[in-house]
Amino acid sequence: IYIIFLIYNGDNMKKILLFVLLIILIPLLLTNFKEGLNTISKLKYGIYSNKQIRVKRLEKNRIDSVSLEDYVTGVVAGEMPASFSDEALKAQAVASRTYVLKRMINSNGDYDVVDSVSNQVYLDDDDMKKKWNNKYDEYLKKIKDVVLNTRGEVILYKNNLIDAMFFSTSNGYTENSVDVFSGDLPYLKSVDSKWDENESPSYKSTVVVSKKDFLSKLSFDVNSDIKINIDEKTSTGRVKFITINDKKFKGTQIRSTFGLKSTSFNITIDDNNVVFNVLGFGHGVGMSQYGANGMAKNGYSYKDILKHYYSNCDIKKIN
Repeated sequence: IYIIFLIYNGDNMKKILLFVLLIILIPLLLTNFKEGLNTISKLKYGIYSNKQIRVKRLEKNRIDSVSLEDYVTGVVAGEMPASFSDEALKAQAVASRTYVLKRMINSNGDYDVVDSVSNQVYLDDDDMKKKWNNKYDEYLKKIKDVVLNTRGEVILYKNNLIDAMFFSTSNGYTENSVDVFSGDLPYLKSVDSKWDENESPSYKSTVVVSKKDFLSKLSFDVNSDIKINIDEKTSTGRVKFITINDKKFKGTQIRSTFGLKSTSFNITIDDNNVVFNVLGFGHGVGMSQYGANGMAKNGYSYKDILKHYYSNCDIKKIN
């Protein structure tokens, strides 16, 4: 307003000079500001289009060097059914891209990630052909398209890459990171995931263990009685601590010992067996993959999905 006032209240020469200055300087200032932001982004994140991901192939006993977007394609193929809705697959692509770039910040040694659930499941072209058979061409094109449509997009919290955790199926709620892992991350907070029950074949499962096997696996006398008390659950109903015959265990210990799909379980005992009734599949932190597909089917975009599961985060194209 002040500049406009000067323009219209000065003499003609001042008007001309100010007008010329405005025409020249404003575009330069805007361009320099944009270039400054791009420079900051490049300094902070690097030029990701040139990134090569070093993937340790556990079964193939080798390390593959794969371009970033080809790696993301292989992870989406490995981590989600290709039959899922496009928006769910896009959400997985952005989460997987964020995950590996975050890992690379702290990577050292000969490789950045392994190709298993320890990091992210990654499939190469031969793996995809074996998995999809006669649907290979159709599914590969579908996944390449969703990866291309999200190229360079990552999830940021306060302008930093997040730990983009994800898992198969919730028990109706995702879990707070502090209840599963050591860190209390502000963007990995419990949210509802009501879609899983109708979407996932792994929403409910049952594991039956004979009493003798149950006691033996926990290093008790196989002739002992069994006394069980669930001491503490998380706010989402997952078992945090449980006491069995006066010995305290973490819920995660019981899950791994008996091959349960999650720590959201209850236990019943009959004449011969210990029966685990389980809800969900996975650690429960971050994005539920079947929940994401349920959201996509209900009209949510991939950005809606990501912002639901990763609290207070931004989706940005940084390359």
